Amino acid sequence: MPQVKCNYCKKGFFRHRNRFNENKKLGHNFYCSKECQGNYFRRRVIVICDNTECGKQFEKLRKEFGPSNYCTGSCAAIVNNKKFPKHVVKFKTCRICQNQFKGGNTYCSGVCYKKSRVRHKPEDLIKSLKHTYEKLGRVPAKREIPKLANACEHAFGSWNNSIIAADLKPNRSHENRMYKRVMTKAKDGHSCDSISEALIDNWLTDNGVEHIRDVAYPDSNHKADWSIRENIFVEYFGLAKDSPRYDKSIKIKQRLCKKFGIKLVAIYPCDLYPKLNLSSKLKNFVYFPAFE
Repeated sequence: MPQVKCNYCKKGFFRHRNRFNENKKLGHNFYCSKECQGNYFRRRVIVICDNTECGKQFEKLRKEFGPSNYCTGSCAAIVNNKKFPKHVVKFKTCRICQNQFKGGNTYCSGVCYKKSRVRHKPEDLIKSLKHTYEKLGRVPAKREIPKLANACEHAFGSWNNSIIAADLKPNRSHENRMYKRVMTKAKDGHSCDSISEALIDNWLTDNGVEHIRDVAYPDSNHKADWSIRENIFVEYFGLAKDSPRYDKSIKIKQRLCKKFGIKLVAIYPCDLYPKLNLSSKLKNFVYFPAFE
């Protein structure tokens, strides 16, 4: 049984060989009693602050002694902030609007992202608009040419701005909103409330379907857009599901048609845009003479 010396009181004592080998292997000190072990760890030692800008000497409990020792929390913060700097927010400049923003995106907003994808020159878009105008003989509707309209919106900010840039007159301005009409002449001279109605009126004319504009519903102040025969009304519901008031008027017309036995042919924007497709709803009336 080997003899060892207490690390605190320096007193010699015998230690069992197994415990002696274990302490040597783990690098532990020897203590003759738990009291000496506690006194060793409770004693204070003089250390130097690891903050090189401070270098102050101070006392510290032996059990609190570690690989890094600081006299105050401020010194610890100074050193740790240098070792582990906080994430610095870097601002980017948007390629489109030059605004400063942060994050992982390339553009500051979805609007600028859409503008970045525009590969058409403004002059080319204006040329396409004028060509479409000459082909149709009128200002095209936005829903009629969606791809060109999207490119124009990105390039000029809005559809109306692109129409004005092409030296044309918009079909509907900001002052002409939902219930304000924009009068348009059809081929047969009928006055229509919009380009959409003019497209329907022209289709009826081109296919030889005789029709009358603004026919009154029986016992009502409401009027149908067209009458093909005495008991067949054609309505263009261009603002369906856009306004509660407009939807209410649709229901009133439907009830009137049911009450008086009138056949109602309802046409919606999807029947006109992006491609004119009225044959599915009006082909049965092409060869019917009006008002026999």
